[in-house]
Amino acid sequence: MRVLVVEDDVELADAIGVGLRREQMAVDVCYDGAAGLDRALFTGYDVIVLDRDLPGRHGDEVCAELMAAGCHSRVLMLTAAATIEDRVDGLDLGADDYVPKPFAFTELVARIRALRRRAQPALPPVLTCGDISLDPARLRAWRAGEPLDLGPKEFGVLELLLSAQGRVVSAEELLERVWDEMADPFSSAVKVTMSRLRRKLGDPPVIETVAQAGYRIPA
Repeated sequence: MRVLVVEDDVELADAIGVGLRREQMAVDVCYDGAAGLDRALFTGYDVIVLDRDLPGRHGDEVCAELMAAGCHSRVLMLTAAATIEDRVDGLDLGADDYVPKPFAFTELVARIRALRRRAQPALPPVLTCGDISLDPARLRAWRAGEPLDLGPKEFGVLELLLSAQGRVVSAEELLERVWDEMADPFSSAVKVTMSRLRRKLGDPPVIETVAQAGYRIPA
């Protein structure tokens, strides 16, 4: 899952980024509204965590412009203002959810995951294909009942392939959804991670390479 955090409190923004990465999300962070809007329009994020009271461009303006541009990312607004009127205003602008500060990090994670599920066709809570199972909420995966020891990128790749339900997923899509903005698009990161994942999944092989198209796990 690819997430953008736009928050002007640098310490809070960085802490959210670190915490979400521990939840095996690919996270980009910026600290003002103008930079956040530019990134959100350029990259297809699954969820944007958007502070409302931002310098440069107010969070309300950012949200409104994203909606006007037809942005498909889900928007979760953060604010220190917690009145009903404030929440209604944020939702009226097009935000999908609203979390007042201070907040429990576990709740923030749960709400981000819920928004991501709403952004795509309904999927079961545990993804399965053959003898492979993956639980995104618990960050666990198994093959033939045996737990798989997967790193964050390996887990993210497997989750995306299972979520695709047989569709071919390109290397570009994998790089965009599983890595963050620091990833080099010309690197071999996807190939190296795919090789490790295949080795950990064992035999018989389940991930197919589709020439000049990408990868898939046949449904």
